[in-house]
Amino acid sequence: MADTTVRIDGNTLRLPGDVAVRFIRTLRLPESGTHPLPPGLGEFPVRRVADFPDTVPEAWRARGGVMLPVYLREAMWLSFGGTSEPAALQVGVGKVCAVSGKPWSDRLGREPQNYVVLPRQPWLDGINSGKGTVRQFVAVPLGLGATVEGQVTGEEVWGGVQLQSFALKEPKLAAWREEQRRRAAQAPPMPQFGGYGAAMPMAAPPAPGSAPAPGGGAPRAAAAMGLGVGGSMRQEVYEDDRPLSDWAERPGGRVFVHLVTPPEWRRITGEAPPPSPVDRAAYTRAGLPWFDYYDEDAGDLAPTDTLGAVQPVGDWLGDDHEPWQAPTPGQVVPLKDAQGKPVEDGDW
Repeated sequence: MADTTVRIDGNTLRLPGDVAVRFIRTLRLPESGTHPLPPGLGEFPVRRVADFPDTVPEAWRARGGVMLPVYLREAMWLSFGGTSEPAALQVGVGKVCAVSGKPWSDRLGREPQNYVVLPRQPWLDGINSGKGTVRQFVAVPLGLGATVEGQVTGEEVWGGVQLQSFALKEPKLAAWREEQRRRAAQAPPMPQFGGYGAAMPMAAPPAPGSAPAPGGGAPRAAAAMGLGVGGSMRQEVYEDDRPLSDWAERPGGRVFVHLVTPPEWRRITGEAPPPSPVDRAAYTRAGLPWFDYYDEDAGDLAPTDTLGAVQPVGDWLGDDHEPWQAPTPGQVVPLKDAQGKPVEDGDW
């Protein structure tokens, strides 16, 4: 029987097939115009819900999974890694597919495509909302209607992020491995490139000397968070060039990622949350890099009307008055042409 265990390794989620997913802090883009890819500014800390049974909300215990802290209007992107073997990964935001805009499903679909293909898709910064562009993932509280979930379904029930991985069927995977062996014997090794996917570290402030210890007191409802959208950036969501029949019919693993406010993170875990997001104008003034990524051999998925109609969080929370300084052309860098503890899954 196949191992369907999802594990947490540091701040990396490892789904079956060694699909690795990291959640990366980044600069929030202005909600007007289209921009280069913003930089990675360190990983979000990720913790298992099962490790804090006395302080997480009861509903979270039932769903299992992991949790991470986000600030209001903080932006993130998802970095994909692991082995080079093909995998299909579904990404949900409040149980709405971030690629197709359709309701969450435990089956892969093609019309429209409801998954990204790994390793061809190295990251995902937002929902697929325009030809060759995505709208940035931005954290907002549930209850305002600003999330993708609220705008698409009319309700805000789930929040968070959902992930499901699918492997190639065994005969197809065996054939792929054999082809890779033949190619490796005929060609020199490819150079490795860190670039955009290698998040730049961000130093956290010293933890207060009297951080509350986890445990003690009954669990309560947490301030639930979900993902809305922010500014637009140049990023393609690649079309699968394999027949749908090549993929497994059921997911190999799945995980629910709860988003929690920094005060709730401290209450639940006893840990200091990460520092507040970096000022984007200061980052640009320092001459640090932004990125452009283009794969000439890959086809871009057309956006769906559902996701194209999602409005940015500024329409719900008010104008963004944070100063913006666009990167200079020289700052935009072109790219390309260990087992941890298992994560408990529950009902969701």
